[in-house]
Amino acid sequence: MIISFIGFLLIFTLIGVSSAWKSKGTKQDYYLASGSVKPWLVGLSAVATNNSGYMFIGIIGYVYVTGLASIWLMIGWIAGDFMASMFVHSRLKSATTRTGEVSYAGVLSNWYGGHNSTLQRLIGGISLLFLLAYASAQLVAGSKALHVLLDWPTWVGAVVGAVLVTLYCFAGGIRASIWTDAAQSIVMIFAMALMLVTVTLSLGGIDGVILKMEAVDGFLALFPRDLVIPGLGGGLLFAISWIFAGLSVIGQPHIMVRFMALKDNNMMRRARIWYYLWFFAFYLMAIGVGMLSRVYLTDVGAFDAELALPTMAQQLLPPVLVGLILAGIFAATMSTADSLVLSCSAAITHDLLPHKIENTTLIKLMTVLITLGALGGALMNSQSVFSLVVMAWSGLASAFAPLLIILSLGKHPGRQASIIAIFTGLGVALLWRYLGWHNAIYEGLPGILSGLMVLGLALLASSGAAAPSSPEKEARSSE
Repeated sequence: MIISFIGFLLIFTLIGVSSAWKSKGTKQDYYLASGSVKPWLVGLSAVATNNSGYMFIGIIGYVYVTGLASIWLMIGWIAGDFMASMFVHSRLKSATTRTGEVSYAGVLSNWYGGHNSTLQRLIGGISLLFLLAYASAQLVAGSKALHVLLDWPTWVGAVVGAVLVTLYCFAGGIRASIWTDAAQSIVMIFAMALMLVTVTLSLGGIDGVILKMEAVDGFLALFPRDLVIPGLGGGLLFAISWIFAGLSVIGQPHIMVRFMALKDNNMMRRARIWYYLWFFAFYLMAIGVGMLSRVYLTDVGAFDAELALPTMAQQLLPPVLVGLILAGIFAATMSTADSLVLSCSAAITHDLLPHKIENTTLIKLMTVLITLGALGGALMNSQSVFSLVVMAWSGLASAFAPLLIILSLGKHPGRQASIIAIFTGLGVALLWRYLGWHNAIYEGLPGILSGLMVLGLALLASSGAAAPSSPEKEARSSE
């Protein structure tokens, strides 16, 4: 098992390190791969980065507790993501080319040209705070898997993950991240498919599985039973709120930078096809494995539900395949962690510092420091992977998605309105979670809507925005 696991990690590491041969030694290349990434690489990398340890650890744990009602997470997430992508991805890529910026914050703040350093630093600072917490959650997810399958102390897994992230990022920046993401994405989906088939057969096939699920009280209910707002109305609101969770993808710098690095904007449709086909298949299998785990591991109080997948793998598979499953889980966490670390590094070296750093050696050293910060957060973490990821996800989305939507629609809200919208969206989302209302409605829904409302009122007050510039018209026609 250990040999199998180490073998896969070695392959990932070699892929990441080999990207150094393509490096041009520039900041543009380190953070955006010089805008030369092929569509299939963009798609697979975005899937791996989006899903991460959250899918192997967090989602399966949530499905174990919730049951069939968790299907709304998948439906809402993918639907919201797809709807947002139809008018955001191409425009974001066009703005990246037009502005020459290498960071998500840089593109949003300088969408119409000029140098809006105040807005850029604000977006960069918020990105740094939440992405660092997000990266810590990924290291925690990897360490949990190693603890269950290899009985290593939890800190060992976090340290191993941090070392691998440092190697990827130090070798080739985002190119190394994207190359390893693509390889990790293949291992991730194969590992999930292997578990789905193996557990189903061990439970007597599909008919046997359905009978066992029906025997668990409320497990096949269409909506969660613990909704704050009871009845069909609360269920529909629960489902709709997860559409906003999917729409929240456009507020995640570490994912959107993949589409910013695409070779040609005319290839965006192909990148999206790769992305959504892979995404749907992987998420559906994760839901299936989560439901199977509830009827295979029947002693609910005996273990951490977020460890259901590695626990089943250890009981059902031969050691060499357990190593594959472990590699899939660990690959998922690393594919997101390295992306998050690079986005944090860009936030500091390009957005926050008054004199932007151009020296790639200094940029790489900053990346190492960010990784150490994420490792420290992981070692001190006391929250579940699911709750930590959702909090970071909703915070970033509530702060940035409203502004990106308005910009993609060709509107020009102005700096002051943009700053107010960022603080309003973020503040509403955090307050919503603090009050515990996220148990009824995903906090990103009120966060995003409040930010959009601020920007909408600002545009009305200023008699509307200017007409879209010609580059934006070209972006629309390219779709």
